[in-house]
Amino acid sequence: MHYRRKAIALGVGMKGFAIPSSFFFLRFFVLQKNQLKISGFTYVRNGFDYGVPFLESIQSILPICDELIVAVGDSVDGTRESIQNLGSNKIKIIDTVWDMGLRRGGKIFAQQTNTALDHITGDWALHMQADEVIHEKDLPKIKKAIEENQDNKKVDGFILPFLHFWGGYNYVRNSRRVHNYEVRLFRNGLNVRSYRDSQGFRKYSSTEPGISDSEKGEKLLVKKIDAPVYHYNGIRPPESFRKKAELFGSYYNTEEEVQKALDERKYDWDSVDRVVEFKGSHPSVMMHKVNGQYWDYVFNPKKAVWKKKDIIMQPIEDLIGFKIGEYRNYKLIK
Repeated sequence: MHYRRKAIALGVGMKGFAIPSSFFFLRFFVLQKNQLKISGFTYVRNGFDYGVPFLESIQSILPICDELIVAVGDSVDGTRESIQNLGSNKIKIIDTVWDMGLRRGGKIFAQQTNTALDHITGDWALHMQADEVIHEKDLPKIKKAIEENQDNKKVDGFILPFLHFWGGYNYVRNSRRVHNYEVRLFRNGLNVRSYRDSQGFRKYSSTEPGISDSEKGEKLLVKKIDAPVYHYNGIRPPESFRKKAELFGSYYNTEEEVQKALDERKYDWDSVDRVVEFKGSHPSVMMHKVNGQYWDYVFNPKKAVWKKKDIIMQPIEDLIGFKIGEYRNYKLIK
């Protein structure tokens, strides 16, 4: 057997016949074809000012990505430098200047998402927003799903479940007001563009700028992957709530509208309907933040803020086990 392996390695058959060089080319071609390339992509601007874990988000998916495209807006808080200092040759920074004329309806977020998406070169696109992190234990699930469905062209992509953290790292919001799933992984080459304010994605006839304004788009055909997105948008020190609301609101409304909303509403932990205790583990890249939480938060149901409709609908949906009239920007297939 030892000599047989040596002979084949040298291109010689069992009976002394030379193995055609085309055999080795074909074998190399097949191996190359099976090596799927995953491209991560995201965007961020002034990540430190917003208090989002953008560095942890990048680091969480880096192990399964062959490249990771980051559209970095014109930041003044060291965001770009910190990404560069991660020192990974997988990361490619695309410098952008945010057009504040696109802030109405959060269009600037979709535009930045598409900017990063336009630079990917992989077979599959994995999207994370700056406040979203994947647990390292779930990375093999994502890779396995891609490999198992690579040849199933009916599958455009995948939706991932969400854990929406609120107040502190020990609570997640689970009311009918939060989205349970979103598209975060899809095939490259389908003319996919960010939809509305970058909450999800759709297929279009082309990738021309503004195509999502002139076309409704087609929902992606997706499967589920049990790999939760840890969404840390609702976690920040109490003194940062108003600042975050002011910054974020400026990308949807005019300065006058933002100021009026801030004056009318108290931004604190109690401005939430329902949260439950989180008993799982956090991604390892987040542990320094989890251990560094210096404020205490305990949810008080008596102070919960509910919309009138939700007071009626939430108990019903809890009983039947699904959200009535849930908006889904995708088509789920088996």
